[in-house]
Amino acid sequence: MHREQICTMPSWRRGPPQYDCIFVHTDPLVEGMHALDVAWVQAFFSFVSQGITYPCALAHWFSWVGNEADEDTGMWVVEPDMDKTGSPIADIIHLDTILHTAHLMGVSGEAFVPKTLTPDNSLDLFYSFYVNKFIDHHAFEIAF
Repeated sequence: MHREQICTMPSWRRGPPQYDCIFVHTDPLVEGMHALDVAWVQAFFSFVSQGITYPCALAHWFSWVGNEADEDTGMWVVEPDMDKTGSPIADIIHLDTILHTAHLMGVSGEAFVPKTLTPDNSLDLFYSFYVNKFIDHHAFEIAF
């Protein structure tokens, strides 16, 4: 069984924050990327209801741009879901729906990559992102 660590840390040893992205299994009737959504995990928590513990995550959603992968890169493109006020759309999801971590890379288009880009602010500096299926063999098998 494959196991990996998903981070949601506001700071580690006075360092920058780290909030990982994930693939969430949302449609059991289809395969590949059409069965998944991408989210940005903000927190992990659990609660007890009627004696049952529910492990959960607070996640900000991304939406797919188009119905197929980018023709030039072979990678899917996502953009953050925002409400009318520009705030991220978030949900509480059960940990059982998380399939794997997702690696997102900013789409800069013809523009230069910002000099202020760091690992902790990259999801704030771009409007859309490539879903990198080439990061490892698990992601490659998932993101088709």
